[in-house]
Amino acid sequence: MTSSLSDLRTYLGRVREFTARDWLVYLSWVGLIAGLAVSSGAFLGLGRHHGVRYPAAAWWVPAGAAVFTLAIAVDTIGHRTIYRAEIRKIEGLVHGITIFCGVLSCVLLCAAYYRRELLFVPALVFTGLSFLYSLVDEVLHWRRYAMERSDRIEMWSHVFIFVGHTSMMLGWWGWFLQGYAGVAQTLAHLPGPS
Repeated sequence: MTSSLSDLRTYLGRVREFTARDWLVYLSWVGLIAGLAVSSGAFLGLGRHHGVRYPAAAWWVPAGAAVFTLAIAVDTIGHRTIYRAEIRKIEGLVHGITIFCGVLSCVLLCAAYYRRELLFVPALVFTGLSFLYSLVDEVLHWRRYAMERSDRIEMWSHVFIFVGHTSMMLGWWGWFLQGYAGVAQTLAHLPGPS
């Protein structure tokens, strides 16, 4: 246990090596997912405050996004420092594709509230692609780990990235398939133009 905590401190301490560009990338990426966790949680909280009942799946969106946020907050430190050269190889492209597909799947799922029939298929396609490329990324990380070009902290952060992302997206799809129960009632409580 002491060794693991020491490894974690060392890993997190690499944040001191960040350049201004590293901070920009780090805060943009972690902030994007944190924003999703906070905004979806605030939306559900607003509805609950006004007596709206949501399916249990809906609560996995902010919960999964919160786990995802914490995991990438750790993982990205290594990616921007000690593993930068490794990430620049094939993994950087895989990360870019995964992020593109993941963000687009979230945007399409939001837009599908209004255009369910039109956006169901592309939302499903990009969700599936985000998981497929996440699995490709995991294979690349485990390969690096087996070649001793990674460490336990990076590998555990990837476990929690996968747990958070999967929980968030399965919760979101569960909510979508239940007709986004509670959304219309909550939207009625949002301030709008008078």
